[in-house]
Amino acid sequence: MIDFNKDIRRRFLFRYLWTLIPATVFLHVASWGLIGLSEEIESDNSASYLETPLNKYDRQHWSFLPIAKPDVPSCTAPCWCRNEVDCFVATKLAENGLSTQPTASRRTLIRRLSYDLTGLPPSPEQIEAFLEDSSDDAYSRLVDRLLDSTRYGERWAQHWLDLARFSETDGFEHDKVRKEAWKYRDWVIRSLNDDMPYDEFIRLQLAGDEIYPNDEEALTATRFCLSGPDMPDINLLEERRHSVLNELTSTVGEVLLGLQVGCAQCHDHKYDPISQADFYRLRAVFEPALTLKKNRSLSTLQEVFPYSRDSHLMLRGDFRSPGPVVQPVVVRVVATDANTFSPKAAESSAGLRTALANWLTSPENPLTSRVIVNRVWQHHFGEGLVDTPSDFGLMGYEPSHAKLLDWLAASLIEHDWNLKWLHRTIVDSATYRQRSRLPEAPTQSEITAWELALNADPDCELLSRYPRWRLEGEAIRDAILSSAGQINLKSGGPGVRPPLPKELVKTLLKNQWVETEDEAEHYRRSIYVFARRNLRYPIFEVFDRPSANTSCSIRGVSTTAPQSLHLLNSRFTLNMSQHMAESLLTSHSSLDSQIDGAFLRTLGRIPEADERAMVHHFVHASGSTPHTQLTHLCLALFNCNEFVIVD
Repeated sequence: MIDFNKDIRRRFLFRYLWTLIPATVFLHVASWGLIGLSEEIESDNSASYLETPLNKYDRQHWSFLPIAKPDVPSCTAPCWCRNEVDCFVATKLAENGLSTQPTASRRTLIRRLSYDLTGLPPSPEQIEAFLEDSSDDAYSRLVDRLLDSTRYGERWAQHWLDLARFSETDGFEHDKVRKEAWKYRDWVIRSLNDDMPYDEFIRLQLAGDEIYPNDEEALTATRFCLSGPDMPDINLLEERRHSVLNELTSTVGEVLLGLQVGCAQCHDHKYDPISQADFYRLRAVFEPALTLKKNRSLSTLQEVFPYSRDSHLMLRGDFRSPGPVVQPVVVRVVATDANTFSPKAAESSAGLRTALANWLTSPENPLTSRVIVNRVWQHHFGEGLVDTPSDFGLMGYEPSHAKLLDWLAASLIEHDWNLKWLHRTIVDSATYRQRSRLPEAPTQSEITAWELALNADPDCELLSRYPRWRLEGEAIRDAILSSAGQINLKSGGPGVRPPLPKELVKTLLKNQWVETEDEAEHYRRSIYVFARRNLRYPIFEVFDRPSANTSCSIRGVSTTAPQSLHLLNSRFTLNMSQHMAESLLTSHSSLDSQIDGAFLRTLGRIPEADERAMVHHFVHASGSTPHTQLTHLCLALFNCNEFVIVD
C-alpha cells in the first residue's frame, strides 16, 4: 500500500524548509543522506538552486496515471439507462443506496437544453413544436438542431473565454484598447461552430503560426497565449517580459493540464511534484515567441528564429536574479517514455510550441482529455466530476465518478476529440434528463426517495437528480432581449458599447466607453459587448462575471441585493419590459392570451390558475393603461427566481 500522506509530508517538509534555510545548509543535510537531492543543474549559479528528484510515488496520484478505458458496468436500472454514462451513474448510486429520478417534463427539457447549448430561451413556437412531436427521436433531433445552431458557438465560447482571460483591453491604470483582440473571440466561436477537434483547437492556440505559416486565422488563434493583462508603458521591458511569460505559462498549465504550475514560479510547488525548474523549462518553450515593444499592446505570438538568448530559472521568482540555464521541456511528472517532447526545427521556427501541442494532445498524455471532459461536464451540470477543474493535483478534489471520467476521456480521443460527440453523449443520457424537483403531486415513495437523495447527496455530486443552476449575467441579458423580441443575432465584429449610466461613465478616463452609434447594435448578444478589463458591463458584474485578470474555471454564484435592484430598476430592464408589452399587445388580442404569451416567453410555460388570478387582480386594481399593466407584468417576470434558474 502506497502511503501518499507520508510522501506528501516529506515533500512539504523539504519545500517548506527550502524557503527558510540557505541552500548551503541543504548541501550539508544531503551529504548526511537525510534528504535525497538530484544533481545540480549546470550553471554558474547552480549552487543557488537544487531540484528535488521525482520518486516512485509521485506518478501514483490518480490524475497522473495513464488513461485506461474501463469496462462499462452492467446497468443496475436497465429500464432507466439510455447510454453508457447512465450505467456508470446508476452503479454509483446503487453503491450508495440511492435511486435515480424519472425524466423531467418536456417543457423542462427544452428549456434546459436551449439555455445549456445556446444560452437562449426556447421560443413559444419551438416549445409547442417539441411538445407536439411524438416521434421517438424528437429529443435527439432537438439536440442536433441546437448543436448545429450558430448560437451554440456563441454560448460555449464564453466558457472558453473565461479560461482564456479574454478582454479587449490591457488592464491596469490606462486599460488601453487592443484593437484586434475581438478577432480571437470570433475565432473561438467559429471553431466551436465548425466542430473543430479539440486537439486541433489546442494546437492552433499554442502554435498556429508554426503549424500553418502565413495563415491569418492560425495566427489569430495564438492570441490565447497573450490574452492576459499587461502594462505596455512599464519602464523596465525585462520586468514586463518576465510578468507576461510567467502569466502565459501559468495559464497554459492551468487551462490545458489542469495543474497549478504557476505556484512554482518562486519555489518548488508545496504539494505537487512540480519543481521551480519545471516551471521555467515550460516557460522556455514560449520565450522565443514573445516579442515586446514599448507602448505596444500584446497581440499574437511572433517567433524569433534562430533564438540565441539563454533561458534561466529566476531565483525566488525575481527577474533580476537569473539562476541556472534551463532547456525547453515539459513538466516531468506528466512526461513518459511513450510521449516525449520532440521539437523539430523548420525554416522559421524551432518547433518548440508545436512539440508542446503534440505532447499535450497525445493519447498517452493522462491529463488533457480528462481536463476538457471535466470542463464540458461542469457546464452541463453546474459542477464537474472533479470539482476543482483547474487543479487536478494533490490539493484538488478526487473525481466523484472516476471510472466515468476515464471512460469519457478515452472515448473522446477515440472519437477524434469531437466535442459535439461529447455534448450529445452527455445530454442524451437519462442522467442529464432527470428531473430536478418533485412533481406537483408526488407519491409517498417518491417523497421518500427524494428525501433520501437530499440527505445522502446534498450537493448532487453523485447525480441522484439534475442539479438546478442559475444563468450567468450574459445569459440573463440575452434572455431578456430574446423575450422582448429585441435581440440582434448579428454575428462577429468588434465589441459593441451599449449605453452606460452617466454616473458610471464619469468614473472612467476620457473616451473609455464611447457609446456605439447604431442603436440596433446595442441589442447584440452579450458575448459581443465590449470586454473592458477595468469595467465589467453592469448586469455582468452584479451576476459574477470574472475580471479577466486571471483564468477563471468556476464563476462565483452570489446572491446579493444589487442583483434584484438591477433587474428591477435598471433602464435596460424597464426598456425591454416596455418593448415586450408592446409586442404582446400587437400579437395577442385578449388579456388572457397576453398573459400566456408573457409567461411562455419568459418562463417557458403558461401560468397556473392562482398566478393568472393574481395577474387579473393586479390589472383590474392598477387602473393604468394596458401597455403600462403589461410592462409591469413583464418586469415582474424578469425578476422572478424562475426566470434566472434552470431546472
